[in-house]
Amino acid sequence: MITKEQIVADYQAIQDEICAALEHLDGVAKFEQELWTREGGGGGRTRVIQNGDILEKGGVNFSAVGGQLPEVMKKALKVDSDDFFATGVSIVIHPNHPLVPIIHMNIRYFEMPSTFGEGKEPVRWFGGGIDLTPHYVVEDDAKFFHKSLKAVCDRFNAGFYNRFKKWADDYFFIKHRDETRGIGGIFYDRLTATEDTSWDDIFEFSKAVGRSFAPVYTELVNRHRNEAFTEQQQQWQYQRRSRYAEFNLVYDAGTKFGLETNGRIESILMSLPPTAKWLYNFQPEAGSEEAKTLSLLKKDINWA
Repeated sequence: MITKEQIVADYQAIQDEICAALEHLDGVAKFEQELWTREGGGGGRTRVIQNGDILEKGGVNFSAVGGQLPEVMKKALKVDSDDFFATGVSIVIHPNHPLVPIIHMNIRYFEMPSTFGEGKEPVRWFGGGIDLTPHYVVEDDAKFFHKSLKAVCDRFNAGFYNRFKKWADDYFFIKHRDETRGIGGIFYDRLTATEDTSWDDIFEFSKAVGRSFAPVYTELVNRHRNEAFTEQQQQWQYQRRSRYAEFNLVYDAGTKFGLETNGRIESILMSLPPTAKWLYNFQPEAGSEEAKTLSLLKKDINWA
């Protein structure tokens, strides 16, 4: 059986690989690292990149925490045990270019060690996903992104992509705006071993999702980083960032988990953009690229 120590080591390696790839992609900025410990158990490595050639703000964070699970989280997770262990890598990148998309990725593992007694079924699972939030939806980019994710999923289970794509559409939905956060991707939670998928398979899938991040985002950035943009497009970027912030503060489960388990605030809120704007009742001009983007922020679009 895979151990939490093995998961921690491999997740740390993935964090290292992604940071190196993003520094190479940007060409100017370097990650700053802060090591931290959590009161109650564990800690992590927060890595932030800022003010680069294309990457305005981004974080690639690793954590491995444990200890006593707060009562509110026991109820939310529908578990009885007090002890927990969780580890993962979480990424959010905000580019400085309105034609380059925001991207988010997370891979994580959760277990409750006190349930591992003789005759007891262990409570443990993997979760994660990767999704794209373009300021302007470019259909060729959306197709490339989803086809890339489908290829990763299909290596492990023919049903994963459709199942996890729908999950992402439903999860990354801003209910009070009646629009998706972006063009989705894949999202999964509480993924456990089954008759046709072993724990090793799920762990390898988790790592494959993590390692898909760098090549996919590198391609998307390089498609647009040298294109000229207008002040109007920059202002639209700031408006779309405000939607991103709304989702993360109102709905995001990872943000809520971090806050409820006494997580490190700077690491939890690194997902927020450096600059965002809320304009009152803004309505894009009919037929504009902004209006087209809004029309494509819907569930169940078959990009792949």
